[in-house]
Amino acid sequence: MRKALGSLIAVVLAILIVSYGLWTSKRRVGHYLTDLRIQVVINDGQPGQRGNLLGIQPELFPSDYSSVKRLHRKLAAYLEQARDRGLLNDKTIVVLPEHIGTWLFAVDEKTQFYQATTIEEAMNWLSFSNPLLFLDAALHARGESWLNDVHLRMKSRSMAQDYQSVFGGLAKEFGVTLVAGSIILPNPHVQDGKLKVGTGALYNSSLVFGHDGLPMGQPQRQLFPNDYQRGYIRADKNALLNIIETPAGRLATLIGSDSWYPDNYIRLNERGAELIAVPAFVAGNGGWSEPWRDEKHQALAAHLNLGQQPLTEGEAWRRLTLSPLSNAKAGISVFMRGQFWDQGSAGHSFASRGGQSIVEPSISAAPKGAKPGHGARLINLWL
Repeated sequence: MRKALGSLIAVVLAILIVSYGLWTSKRRVGHYLTDLRIQVVINDGQPGQRGNLLGIQPELFPSDYSSVKRLHRKLAAYLEQARDRGLLNDKTIVVLPEHIGTWLFAVDEKTQFYQATTIEEAMNWLSFSNPLLFLDAALHARGESWLNDVHLRMKSRSMAQDYQSVFGGLAKEFGVTLVAGSIILPNPHVQDGKLKVGTGALYNSSLVFGHDGLPMGQPQRQLFPNDYQRGYIRADKNALLNIIETPAGRLATLIGSDSWYPDNYIRLNERGAELIAVPAFVAGNGGWSEPWRDEKHQALAAHLNLGQQPLTEGEAWRRLTLSPLSNAKAGISVFMRGQFWDQGSAGHSFASRGGQSIVEPSISAAPKGAKPGHGARLINLWL
């Protein structure tokens, strides 16, 4: 009797394990793209022979990341609309927002993952659907926020491949230089023209892709992550600030809050930076208008010259980013738009020329029929 019962339990367990394995192997991909509307909110200067900085502030959702092809189609649709408006040429530098690559962990997941109502629920589905990847990442996690580290590490190899495939592919397809926002990966580096990952700490990094679709130089690591990220993203205060030779000039990238600190601009001045790209991200739908709190950021933030207080988060970004201390002739700061489960994002992209900020017109000054609450935005600066 016990032997028979044991055999029955073994059979049931085998069936459950096989069923679970089959369930985890099935992935469904949607066929419809989310909102493709886009409007030009800044178009400063006159077209010429020196190229332009073109920021694309996309509006993205989890379903846009359900497949690499789907994400490519949506971003390509934005670039096609920019080309139709005469904003693309062989000297154009396209800048995308911070963390646009980080969400690649959402590629090829289960339906329940995309239908989750909270990011915590989605991450539970991510773990449950990829048990072997979860266990492997758990063995290598290093951050204080252990579970966040695991979730971002789980699919790092495929994320690195997808990042280069999507953003390198877009740069080649449209014949532009492309600053591919940023992506969180363990010890990322370029080897033989390919983005690779290691087994060390997680870094928030950005790559620039050239007309041939290949990386231009090594990843730019973030020096000063924000407080909510420091439990799983390693700060790299001694990271080299890369200068990339592009058809439009010598380009530097400052990721997010790295753009606040005067010393970074002094370092870039010494290296002859002419153009500065700032991929940025502000969490929370109302984060842009919330009061600035320097304790949320690096300890250095308390010593920044912000003038009259109090300020909103958005006002602080505009005062600190693309500092007049910079000798660069132009720069652009590009934020993410969209909703990832219960985590929204905020931020109004802006540009700078000769130390003077160029911001999006107020809603009252926007073109008739424009709906600033929906769709993507283009921010263009002719050089």
